[in-house]
This record gives sequence, structure tokens and C-alpha cells, in this order.
Amino acid sequence: MTNEQTNQKPAAAPHPAGDDLPASDRAARRAVTLFPLLVIVAGLIGLFRPAHFTGWAPAVPWLLGVVMFSMGLTLTVPDFAAVAKRPWAVGLGLVAHYVIMPGLGWLVATVLDLPPALAAGVILVGCAPSGTASNVVTFLARGDVALSVSVATVSTVVAPFVTPPLTYLLAGQFMHVDAGVMVTDILKTVLLPVFAGLLVRLVAGRFIARLLRALPWLSALTIAVIVLVVVAGSAAQIKDAAALVLLAVVLHNGLGLALGYGAGSLARLGRPASRAMAFEVGMQNSGLAASLATAHFSPAAALPAAVFSVWHNISGAVVAAWMARGARRDGA
Repeated sequence: MTNEQTNQKPAAAPHPAGDDLPASDRAARRAVTLFPLLVIVAGLIGLFRPAHFTGWAPAVPWLLGVVMFSMGLTLTVPDFAAVAKRPWAVGLGLVAHYVIMPGLGWLVATVLDLPPALAAGVILVGCAPSGTASNVVTFLARGDVALSVSVATVSTVVAPFVTPPLTYLLAGQFMHVDAGVMVTDILKTVLLPVFAGLLVRLVAGRFIARLLRALPWLSALTIAVIVLVVVAGSAAQIKDAAALVLLAVVLHNGLGLALGYGAGSLARLGRPASRAMAFEVGMQNSGLAASLATAHFSPAAALPAAVFSVWHNISGAVVAAWMARGARRDGA
């Protein structure tokens, strides 16, 4: 959630429902459920009142830093240790994420013959790391949450070294890409805040534990503000390209979810892990993509990220409900 992101990881097992969920998990689930509505409202405000937010664009990287710091606060040392316990599955998830979504972004942009700015924006979304809302959606789908958390964490950590070269390789034909500057930006807005949050959690874990229920809402509201600013900065372009951008986003996300699940199935990881793979591949850190597009391309290039921020939470929730129903029926 990016996405658009709740930045709250639920317990790996079991899968309680309703009021049996821990308080922090209930907060995360409510945030995931209401997040699309928050973003839609924010987007509408930005679309119809853009003049009120003129000059807000420089705040986007700082807002993203708040989201990533919140993510760091939810991480613990065992989250990193879990990666070493399942290197094959985590490695597969990481490769699938950074191969499938960037490739799909380029394919969708090419097939739809998108204008250069929109093409670069779609590809940039595909090259972004996984959104941590995927962790909560995996939980709701009765998937392998431990694998989901591991893949999301590693994809975020390696993003400064993977996202810029991939963007340069795939989007360079559409717009100029300064990969070196992009590396620096991701280090400042993603990696440093994440590790700062982790450090604070290590030092003041007991105090931070009391705040965990609030973190999903802080992240959701912050991402909503990012979308508001992005939409306000390109309100005129949205009216001309809304249908085309939505089509590109739906195709990109839908194919990512399907191919992610397929990758897990082909590797015989089992159904719970395949569900996790679907969301780790198909759900992106669209907040980062919007920030990078605004800073490195143009306001129009940030449109796919803004739309993706809404859509992948809606599609994720729907697919999770469908998967959970099938899992209960099959007992898997």
C-alpha cells in the first residue's frame, strides 16, 4: 500500500477471523480495507482543487520517508533471520518480483503504445519494490505471511541497487533516466528511513509496541496525501488520459498477480506460499514510484503510480477474499 502501504505485518499463523484477531492485526486489516477509499477521496480533492496544493511536490520524498520509517518500526531482527532459513523461496520471490513486474510494465507500455511520460511511469511502477500492504493481504488470503514479509523486506533493501538500472534499461527509450541520481534518492527516501525505524525499534521496542496499531493508519494517511499532491500536479493530464492509465494499471497488476502465483506453483512451493508470491509480485511500492516519477520525469509520469496505489489495494483485497474462500473449502 504502498503500497500504498499499511506497514504492519500480521502474525504468520494461525488465521483467526473477526474479533479473534490481535488488535494490531485488526488495525492493519481495517487500514487495508479503507485505504482505497482514503486515496480516492484524496485523489478527487487533488483533481478538483489542484490550485490549493501548488508547490507541495517537494514534500513528496519527505512524506515517503515517513512511510518507510513506519515500515522500519514494524521490522525486527528475526525478520531478517527468516530470510536465511528459506533462501530458495525468498530468492525466487525476489527474482520473480524484479523480473515479472518490470517486464510487464515494458510490455504493457509497448502494446498500448503509451505516450513517453506514461510509459516511463508504468515501467517505473514495475521496477519498484514490493508494497508492504502485501503482507496483510497475504494474511487475509491465508497465505504464507513469513515468506511475504521476507520478500517484501529484501526487495526494499535491494531497491536502491536494482530499481535504477532496471528503470534505465527499460524506460530509457521513452525518457531520459539518470540512474546515479535515482540511486541516491532511493537511499535517502527508502533505505535510510527503514533502517532508522529498525534502529528505533531495537532501542525502544517496548514503547514502539504500543504504537503498532497506529502505524497502518499513519502510513495510509501519508500515502493518501502523496496521491493528492501527485494528482494535483497533473490534474489537467488526468482528464485526457484517465481511461488509458487505468487500463494499463489493471493489466499490469492483474497479470502480475497471476504470474506471481504461477511462479510459486511452478516452483512447487505449495498453495500458501504461492498465494504470498502472487501479492509479492503484483503489489508495488507505488508511493516510491510516484515520488521518483515526480522528481525524475514529469507530473504525468506519476499518474500510473497514483492510480496503481488505489487499484492494487482493491484488487488485492478481492483476490485475497477469493483465495481465502478457496483455502477454507480445500482446507489448505
